[in-house]
Amino acid sequence: MWRTLLAALLGGALFKLVHAPVPWLLGPMIAVLIGSNVRSGLFLWPGQLRNAGMIIVGYTIGLSLTKEALKEMSYQLPTMLLMIVLLLSFCAGIAFLVSKLSKSDFKTALLGSVPGGLTQVIALAEETEGVNLTVVTVTQVIRLMMIIVCVPFLVFNPYFGLAEHNSAAALSMPAGTPAGWSGFFPDVLPFAAASVVCAVLGNRVRFPTAYLLGPALITAIMQLSGLHGPALPSLLIDAAQLMIGAYVGLLLKPQQLTDKVRTISLAVGSGALLLAGSWGFAALLTQLHAVSVPTALLSLAPGGMDQMGIIAHEIDADLSMVAGYQLFRTFFIFFAVPPLLRMLFAYSRSRAGQAKEQP
Repeated sequence: MWRTLLAALLGGALFKLVHAPVPWLLGPMIAVLIGSNVRSGLFLWPGQLRNAGMIIVGYTIGLSLTKEALKEMSYQLPTMLLMIVLLLSFCAGIAFLVSKLSKSDFKTALLGSVPGGLTQVIALAEETEGVNLTVVTVTQVIRLMMIIVCVPFLVFNPYFGLAEHNSAAALSMPAGTPAGWSGFFPDVLPFAAASVVCAVLGNRVRFPTAYLLGPALITAIMQLSGLHGPALPSLLIDAAQLMIGAYVGLLLKPQQLTDKVRTISLAVGSGALLLAGSWGFAALLTQLHAVSVPTALLSLAPGGMDQMGIIAHEIDADLSMVAGYQLFRTFFIFFAVPPLLRMLFAYSRSRAGQAKEQP
């Protein structure tokens, strides 16, 4: 664990030195990824540390869910549904293309392309007969890493017209970043206790991404009841990025693949297509609502809500809108997609059985 922490700190410091976007997320992730694959078995990062980072990010997201923000999100529910249906249809098209190019089964390609949470998609793959679990895992992890790496560079690109920023100073110091720890204690203590309790209880009842959504929801509820949570010091935000980045860096294990070149090439290609599709849907969203391209892209990017929330916080995007769209997609995919996929796979099995019975 200490070896992993040292690699993560060095990676974050290097990315900070070269002024890379979201340095304490990308730097630890890439450093740990390289180190763990060069010296396999020597790196370890407990899931509890990742969960702690997600609680911190969840609290930050909850602070943005004010009464005004929630009212604005309620007006956009039809748009949220439209965007998730378009995104899932696009993912199904990518899966069909990948299955034809790789001559593999459609079920494996589809589960590898679903833009859901990594844990729930892998759990669904384990329950589905005939699915190559290794291919699904590697495809999902590569897609997740491509999004985490590429999205920051896209939203920091000056050609995107960052509406939230008018100067380089705004990029280096977001408007909502506090100057220090003044007034942080003891105001944060009730929020911290409630966030941890809701995260643990949510995980026990299998709430989707409980360590992120539990703190976000309880913080929003406490704020709506009249309490005011303090903004987090930048050091805590950086620490949360490191804890999440180091964990993600350990997920990808290419040595477990049998056909590395083909699988990784198709995963990278499908990830690039998904990014391009998200970009297109973001452009459509900016036409439907008065939002900037970076906010729209982070709202629709098929990554984790924790990573997109961190990036939104770093560039001072509309965090409440990003959280609202990502939250809606998380619940839709968690509750609606698994039964739909099971129905689709059962239908395909019955069709295959009928075809075999025919002379």
